[in-house]
This record gives sequence, structure tokens and C-alpha cells, in this order.
Amino acid sequence: MKLVYVFDAYCGWSHGFSATLREIVARHPGLPVEVISGGLFTGPRRVPIREFGHVQGANAHIAELTGAEFGEAYERLIADGSFVMDSEAAARGVAALRRTAPDRAPELAAAVQHAFYVDGLSLSEASTYRAVAEAAGLDADAVISAFQDPEASYAAAEDFHRAAELGVSGFPTLLAVDGNAVTSLARGHATADEVDQRLAALATA
Repeated sequence: MKLVYVFDAYCGWSHGFSATLREIVARHPGLPVEVISGGLFTGPRRVPIREFGHVQGANAHIAELTGAEFGEAYERLIADGSFVMDSEAAARGVAALRRTAPDRAPELAAAVQHAFYVDGLSLSEASTYRAVAEAAGLDADAVISAFQDPEASYAAAEDFHRAAELGVSGFPTLLAVDGNAVTSLARGHATADEVDQRLAALATA
């Protein structure tokens, strides 16, 4: 069995779920975790952030429920309103980091979200992934090369396709996959204890 975490780097609820995922990974070090990017802001949804009027209210709710941090630099982006979230670019960045350190994918996904939601950095810029890579002790040049490689676009498209194949339409979603059996462990929000209870139920089923 493995866990499959489907998230979007520009999804506030995914940012809020980072602490739960980190705890689950720590509790189950031998359980493989596959990280897949969703396509929340693609096509016609790539518009200035001001067009999503619910963002600040949603973030306040996420912070209250999960304890997630939303930094001052990010808040300035929201206040300005002109920033465009592009999930395809973010998925390329996640794919580049995942390719460089596949065993650290959950940790790196959370670091990418921290770069946006706390540090206010664009996930379309190579410099953001350089900063994430350097902070994680990775070969930053290799990460940037992977981000800029056309293969990253294919990887992003494959992620979006895989999420759809799994029937995931909301982020974040945490699944348990055992052969052809796919079980939802969490969607949107859950505590590590709640996820563990569902995992335990699977083990005894």
C-alpha cells in the first residue's frame, strides 16, 4: 500500500494540510507517499487574484482551523490583486523538485507552498525553486535545469491526468492505494489522528 497526496501548490487548503501530511509521514516512515499536483488554476482560471474575492476570508478560516501561516509578503500580493496563479507552472516546479529528490516529495511540496503563502514568491519563477532547493540542501542548478526542461511540462500534464484518473476534483485529497483499491483518507481537512484511524480501519478490513 502507498499514500497518494493530490494537492495544488496554489490551494490554501492544501497549505493548511501540510502539517497533517508531515505528521502522517513522520508516523509512518515506511509508507511510500506519491505526490501529485492538481490543476486548480489553469486555462480560463488563470486570472488576477483579485477576481477570487473569497480568498482572504477563506485564508482566515484555514488559519483558524489548521494553524497555517499566511505571511506578510503573501498578504501584500493579495492586497495588490494583480498576481496570477498558474498551477501548470507550479506543477512543473514540484515535478522538478520531485525528480531531484523523489523520496522527499511531501516535504518539498510543503516547502513550495511555504514559498508562496509565507514568503510571497511566485511559483512561476525559477528563482523560487532555487531558494527552495538551497534551503533543502539540494543541487539548485539541477532543480532549475529540470524546471526549465520541456519534460517538466509533460510531468505536469501527467499529474493533472493522474489526478483526474483517480477521480480527484478537490484539493487536497489523500488516498490510500493498494493495487486497484483506492480509498479516500482525507479531503480538504483532517487531523493526523483522523487519518490514522482510517488507515487502521483499512488494515483490519
